[in-house]
Amino acid sequence: MIDQGAPPQERGQTVPRTPGLGARLMRRKPVEVLVAEGGQGEGGTLRRSLGLWQLTMISIGATLGTGIFVVLGEAVPKAGPAVTLSFVIAGLTALFSALSYAELAGTIPVAGSSYSYAYATMGELIAWVCGWCLVLEYGVSVAAVAVGWGEYLNELLDGTIGVTLPDALSAPPGDGGVFNLPALIVVLLAMAFLLGGARESARANTVMVAVKIAALVLFCAIGVQGLRSGNYEHFMPLGMSGVSAAGATLFFSYIGFDAASTAGEEAKDAQRDLPRAIMLSLVIVTALYVLVAAVAVGAKPWRQFNDSEAALAQIMRDVTGQGFWATLLAACAVIAIASVVLTVLYGQTRILFAMSRDGLVPKVFSRVHPKTGAPRANTVIVSLFCGVLAAAVPLGQLADATSIGTLFAFALVNVAVVVLRRTRPQMNRTFRVPLSPLLPALGFAFCVWMMGSLSTVTWVVFGVWMAVGLVVYFLYGHRRSRLAPPAPSEK
Repeated sequence: MIDQGAPPQERGQTVPRTPGLGARLMRRKPVEVLVAEGGQGEGGTLRRSLGLWQLTMISIGATLGTGIFVVLGEAVPKAGPAVTLSFVIAGLTALFSALSYAELAGTIPVAGSSYSYAYATMGELIAWVCGWCLVLEYGVSVAAVAVGWGEYLNELLDGTIGVTLPDALSAPPGDGGVFNLPALIVVLLAMAFLLGGARESARANTVMVAVKIAALVLFCAIGVQGLRSGNYEHFMPLGMSGVSAAGATLFFSYIGFDAASTAGEEAKDAQRDLPRAIMLSLVIVTALYVLVAAVAVGAKPWRQFNDSEAALAQIMRDVTGQGFWATLLAACAVIAIASVVLTVLYGQTRILFAMSRDGLVPKVFSRVHPKTGAPRANTVIVSLFCGVLAAAVPLGQLADATSIGTLFAFALVNVAVVVLRRTRPQMNRTFRVPLSPLLPALGFAFCVWMMGSLSTVTWVVFGVWMAVGLVVYFLYGHRRSRLAPPAPSEK
């Protein structure tokens, strides 16, 4: 007689093998499952309300402004007049990655962006690393742009009522202040829009983007009057190393184009519109960046760019000799930079929404409010974190930290598009990267090259961030993943 209480081996039964650690780390989420789960959250679903125009405006809103309104003053001292070349190099790097994003966004139209693409192609651990980089990319960039918003707010206050906020309340520790109150305020304002839902946020963003483009066109029209050919002499005073260093910092300015991919579960026709929105927004933004940078360094000697986050307003004042135009530009910049905060914060919440649905972060991030169709708790938590970060950390450190997270995630996307071509060649693709795998390989190489141009301190910060991420993954995400085998007590 067989003892039913004996171990399965003694009863002649086959014992299911528990996957090894390597297999668990490489487990992939099928594309079909990713797409089928689109929009589904805890207690509700995201609403599909965004068309091509709104998606393009989200990308432009998240991109246009960070490099020109905020980081230009940081980049010019590194490259001199050749900062225009730095924008071109950063734009080419973004273009190669944008092609890969466009193909994957049309094939896997979900909210997780490159995190989800990595999950479907390279396994859970790589997906987690990518998602953790996106948290750095989106969350820290919100804080970085919010810091620059405060600079332009001071310009506006000075030009209208003749007062400015004291340094103690308008600059973070390390930059002569105690707490950057304006940076916190703009993040909280963006949070208020996002709590109303994706459609309402997209409408507000479209208006702000129109103001932003008008402001840059106005700057070029006035700034061109101050052009001096001598300002372009010694075009590359710090050599190619300076150009690449500035390009690495300015790459922070291009993270917006992938914001459209985070809207994959709220787009009306994601497979058709996402690739178009990504490519269209990148072309518009790059053209404006190069044009404005060329006018700026032509109107003001590059050595006089003293790391000011309100460089364009200062140039307008210097060229015209009047405060009116600088004040007008500052007013436009206050609105324009707010749109960057709004759309990038939107992208961050959707990344965490996807990670939460997969079980890798707590469920609170995937709870959807039934009336607005927005992840409200997620939005509040992320906004408060980014707001405090913006109020307490200097801009330069934030921008470089964002760049390295962005470059790492983009490098993985270039790998993912090649892997998916090899593993799932018959899948329907509404957009295909030309000359694959050559262009994805170039995109990967450019990302690695620009990462190498960043400072040692930035790499140390990135290493610490990734180490913290791995600890979080193995203590929480690895165990709670929806792809994890059930515990014996749950079988």
